[in-house]
Amino acid sequence: MKKHLHIAALTNVFLALIVIAVGAVCFLPAVSPASEVDERVHYRGTSEDGISLMFNVYWGTEQVYEILDILDEYGAKATFFLGGSWADDNVACVREIAARGQEIGSHGYFHREHDKLDLQGNLEEIRTSVEFLSLASGQQIGLFAPPSGAFNADTVSAAEGLGLVTVMWSKDTVDWRDKNEEDCFRRATHGAAGGDLVLMHPMEHTVKALPRILTYYKENGLRAITVSENLG
Repeated sequence: MKKHLHIAALTNVFLALIVIAVGAVCFLPAVSPASEVDERVHYRGTSEDGISLMFNVYWGTEQVYEILDILDEYGAKATFFLGGSWADDNVACVREIAARGQEIGSHGYFHREHDKLDLQGNLEEIRTSVEFLSLASGQQIGLFAPPSGAFNADTVSAAEGLGLVTVMWSKDTVDWRDKNEEDCFRRATHGAAGGDLVLMHPMEHTVKALPRILTYYKENGLRAITVSENLG
């Protein structure tokens, strides 16, 4: 009887150890394709006093022109990540962005979810946008911002193969969702520091907040510069 109890106790201990081991594995951080390429993706720049406004554009042509006027007024630079399908319908605006001395980057062509594309799919989507933007703007395109911030290892490899640096952001105004001038201003300025990459879109409330944002940066010793300059 004691022998059976001893065996049962050992069995219970063994089962408990298995449960603990399995549980530990389950709570370990999963390794995703994106985590493997983090070192190749830039979430902030290296400038000590430079901060970069990143305008992702698939709509808002009228607001883009207003943003350009404000940037000129404040002597500020920014980077416009343009969707190829939008650019194809707004070539005059693309050329105006370039003519005003602002930087242009790729935001893909059809705003696809790049994390769901394989290497070839990523290459086709990014290459098409880069070829068109280069032709329309006369600029050499060197930056890629994945739509919705969705990417995988193939996305970054495709961008690299096309000579592009993949860029994310350190501050997100979420202006496409929260259509509020004050929220936009607060998210673009709270804790702002050199090296920040600030994500924005051509929205009416963003345009209204922009002069205040640029004034805040200037008063706090920060320069509004392009992403390329910020990355060094």
